[in-house]
Amino acid sequence: MVRCIFHIDLDAFFVSAEQALNPKLRGKPVIVGGDPERRGVVASASYEARSFGIHAGMPLSKAHRLCPQAIFIQANFSRYREASHKFMEILADFSPCIEPLGLDEAYLDVTGYEKPYGSPWKLALATKERIYKELKFTASIGIATCKVVAKIASDLCKPDGLLEITPGEEHHFLNPLPVAKLPGVGKKTEQVLKEMGIATIGELASLPLDTVKKRFGKFGIVIHGYANGIDGRKVEAPGESKSISKQTTFARDTLAHHFLEASLHHLCEQVSAELRYRDKRARCVTLKLRYADFKTITRQVTLKEASNVGRIIFTAALQLLNKALAQKEKPIRLIGIKISNLSGKERQLYMFNAETEKLGHLDKAIQQIRRRYGSTAIKKGKDILI
Repeated sequence: MVRCIFHIDLDAFFVSAEQALNPKLRGKPVIVGGDPERRGVVASASYEARSFGIHAGMPLSKAHRLCPQAIFIQANFSRYREASHKFMEILADFSPCIEPLGLDEAYLDVTGYEKPYGSPWKLALATKERIYKELKFTASIGIATCKVVAKIASDLCKPDGLLEITPGEEHHFLNPLPVAKLPGVGKKTEQVLKEMGIATIGELASLPLDTVKKRFGKFGIVIHGYANGIDGRKVEAPGESKSISKQTTFARDTLAHHFLEASLHHLCEQVSAELRYRDKRARCVTLKLRYADFKTITRQVTLKEASNVGRIIFTAALQLLNKALAQKEKPIRLIGIKISNLSGKERQLYMFNAETEKLGHLDKAIQQIRRRYGSTAIKKGKDILI
């Protein structure tokens, strides 16, 4: 049976989430990322903002220069995770074979599941309509017999598009496209191919396999297959993430201990909330510091007991920070926290952990307030210093 693969990508996801909450933002240049007066990068931009040359990863200051009339919004990742969860639940109603790719896109193997709808095209339309009805997000869908062609198709039909590449039409579709459209072909690979006289996917596809393999090794076999519309990868759920990390880059390099401590506390609150959301606990805490000269260090400690309590994680991270500051008094550009060695909620109960249980209940209560009234509805003392 010929496979039928969807690649589904929500358009300008972070911006769409904000527009769903505030419809007045629709049709306007909106940038999610934060205050352009502070150091940071664009996380997402509406298509109106993209018309000014703004794209994800661009410094916020540059985005403001290109489009001073844009509306800048601080990212709200708890809101985006919740929207992503609903998005994946909708997809699961159309096929159980889902492979999420981050928060806002996924592969869906609908082989056989399209029959009640009459065709893959009608199934894709039903999927788009359901996403918009329940989330108020537009989605772009590429339909093909393999993942790589479906992905390229969805990229080309954005925003709010639908493009089906029927079996046997892969070469006709791929051949005229720039070679950079192939997943995995970055700027360096594109430059090497350009030096070989290769500018389009069709030109890469027509090269002898041995020539590509000799130049790129095993990676050459992969991209040569992709160029020919060959991709046997299955749609399958990825393994569960083994760590959670958060970091922040400061507007100005700093050695202010109270500010660093407050920033670290805020990050620890974020990762502990993520742990509770996943119903997990962590055993290992890692601190990351990047100095003004861009030198980066990491320091790590193992907890006596796996935990998802913010204060416990923060206490361990703060000890690492204080030790690092005592060893090297250099201005800090970035601070980050990573928790790993994750486990389920089952754990050994210690005789004298009543205080830990109280802290855990407190964290849950605060999290419920923030979910209902917003992340700034309640703050702990150290967070107010940020």
